[in-house]
Amino acid sequence: MKIQAGFDIAYQCPQPTPMLLALNIHPSRRGDLLAPQLLRFDPPIPSRDYVDGFGNSCTRILAPPGLTTISTRFTIADSGQPDRMAWHAPQHEVQDLPDEVLVYLLGSRYCDTDRLADFAWARFGGTPPGWGRVQAICDHVHNHIRFDYQMADATRTAHGGHTDKVGVCRDFAHLAITLCRCMNIPARYCTGYLGDIGVPPVDAPMDFSAWFEAYLGGEWYTFDARHNTPRIGRILMARGRDATDVALSTQFGPAQLSRFEVVAEEVA
Repeated sequence: MKIQAGFDIAYQCPQPTPMLLALNIHPSRRGDLLAPQLLRFDPPIPSRDYVDGFGNSCTRILAPPGLTTISTRFTIADSGQPDRMAWHAPQHEVQDLPDEVLVYLLGSRYCDTDRLADFAWARFGGTPPGWGRVQAICDHVHNHIRFDYQMADATRTAHGGHTDKVGVCRDFAHLAITLCRCMNIPARYCTGYLGDIGVPPVDAPMDFSAWFEAYLGGEWYTFDARHNTPRIGRILMARGRDATDVALSTQFGPAQLSRFEVVAEEVA
C-alpha cells in the first residue's frame, strides 16, 4: 500500500531563535520512500541535518524573527500489515541484555521509575515474563488513562499520568515504558505518523502519534498502550528514552506555535 503523509507547522519568533527539529522520517524507513522527503521552510532559511545519539535524523535551523513555516509532503510504501505480535517472545535476564539496550532500563526525564517501582512489582510481579507481561502492562495503562486532547500537559511524567488518570498518547507511552522498565524490560519511546488506516476515522484533527517498543527475545517489538491493538501504517520518525529525546522541535529562545496540521492517509 501507499501512504501520503506530511505536515505544516508554523512558529512565531520575536528574535532569531536556534531550533533542533526531529521532523524527518527515521532512517530505517528511507528505503520505503517513493521520492526523497524534504523539509521546506518559508521564508527560505539555511538548514543542516545530523544524526543524533539515538540514530534519528534531525535538523538544525536558526529561525528568523517573525513567522517561520516548516512543511513536508511525501509518499511512502508500506506493507499494509498490522504490528507484529510474538506471544512467545521471552524476557531476558538483565545480565544477558546487550550493552546498548541497558539505557532503556533506566529512569529518564518523563519515565520516573523510582516512583512506580513498588506499584509495578505489586501489580505485575505475578504475570508471565515476556510478551504476556508487556501486554498486561498495556492493558492496565489502556484502561487506567482516559484520553483527552484538552488535558495535554508537557510537564506530566509517567507518575503524573498514573495519578491523573488522563492524558494524550505520550502519557500512555510514558506510563507503559516506565512500568516495563520497572519490571526489567527495556522499553523505548517512539513518535511518528499513524493515520486512521484500517479503523473507523476519528472526528478530530490529526496529530503525530506516540507508541513504544519493548525488547523481547532479541528484538524490538511495537506496542501501543493507547490503542492497545495492532495498527496498520505506522511511519516512524524518531526513537529515544522518552519525549525529551524526540521532541518535534526544541527551541533555544521564545517561539510560539502558530499552526499545526498533520496528515497521513492511504492513497491509490
